[in-house]
Amino acid sequence: MTRLKALAAVALVSALLVVSACGGDSGGPAAKNGEVTLRFSWWGSDTRTKLTQSVIDAFQKEHPNIKIKGEYGEWAGYWDKLATTVAANDAPDVIQMDEKYLREYADRGALLDLKKAGDLKTDKFAPDTLGAGEFDGGLYGLNAGINSFAVLANPAVFKAAGVALPNDTTWTWDEFNRIAAEVTTKLSGKGWGTGVIGSNEAGLNLWARQNGESLWTPDGKVGVSAGQTTKFFEYVVKLRDSKAIPPAESVAQDMTASLDQTALATGKVAMAFGWSNQLNAFSKASGQELKLLRIPSSTGQSAKNGSYYKGSMFWSVSSRSKNREAAAQFVDFLANNAVAGNILLAERGVPPNTEIRAAVTPKLQPADAASAKFIEDIGKELGEPSPAPPVGGGQVEKIIQRYTTEVLFGRLAPDKAAQQFLDEVNGELK
Repeated sequence: MTRLKALAAVALVSALLVVSACGGDSGGPAAKNGEVTLRFSWWGSDTRTKLTQSVIDAFQKEHPNIKIKGEYGEWAGYWDKLATTVAANDAPDVIQMDEKYLREYADRGALLDLKKAGDLKTDKFAPDTLGAGEFDGGLYGLNAGINSFAVLANPAVFKAAGVALPNDTTWTWDEFNRIAAEVTTKLSGKGWGTGVIGSNEAGLNLWARQNGESLWTPDGKVGVSAGQTTKFFEYVVKLRDSKAIPPAESVAQDMTASLDQTALATGKVAMAFGWSNQLNAFSKASGQELKLLRIPSSTGQSAKNGSYYKGSMFWSVSSRSKNREAAAQFVDFLANNAVAGNILLAERGVPPNTEIRAAVTPKLQPADAASAKFIEDIGKELGEPSPAPPVGGGQVEKIIQRYTTEVLFGRLAPDKAAQQFLDEVNGELK
């Protein structure tokens, strides 16, 4: 089943979901003798699955009347399966949810408002970390880990080029381009300064936020203008023309490469754009101690670079769960229990619960500890969370990758690419 077919399947059951959200079950135990079985779904690696199972075991030890049945898979197949189960009125009780699809499912009535979910506590969460899962007056996803868009830098490549690491608290986009181009020149064909911005919609979103706009509006519309999108693609061309980035063919391949085969992981670039919680994975893949740097800005002021705390992923509860109280207990355990925190550490991102974060930070691997420190360091510089993508917005990453590629190959001028990009995204929202 394709992604579009899967989402269409979700649409077919919308009416049923709305009915269940308005009436539905009381949320009490559904099994005899007070024993409850919850289905819990997530995506991720074998490492994540092993750690998650350990958390399940710990929860069941404390709550012997609640049994957790795990359902997991890889990212690509996960969403097709979830859409199918939701359409068949057979959704898991607790769902690991991504920002791309959070509003998609919430707007269709598939997710429970966690503000009404029993004893779920959020008072220890860092400020602004709840906002990413909150809209239309409800909380439909509880942040499972926080991160921020960043530049991932390889100090070894900088050293090989004889170029000093930049001051990320003051650098501008022009300085970023100059430094990256200098690295390319001094590597003499053995590498490049940076990967492209434009392989991920987060780059455009931060560009927009630096200029008083945003990729999405709170009411679920496109919030970035054609003018700023044109300037964004013009900057992509600037990186290409200065040879700060690899050739267009290499950039296109890098967009779809597995993590361990990317230009950053293989030491072919000094910098790349990504999420702070990816530092550990990229460091392991590259065999180097990578470093997180703040995103450049147009003014050279890091407090105005558009950054915010993003939920690396979320915990959601199905609106049709027959065991909502038990599901809320399990989500509360995942988010707020020290035992769970000491098992998961930063596997799903830096814990948003500040007490759990303080307890686990000394136990983190070096790269995860660096990610946690980065999250702490930028805390006072951040803006409000970016609105969650609206229904249909989950396709924007593939769309921007395609238009970035068109611009790099010279097949579309920046203004044409900007207008076609916005037209296509608006078409997806309809």
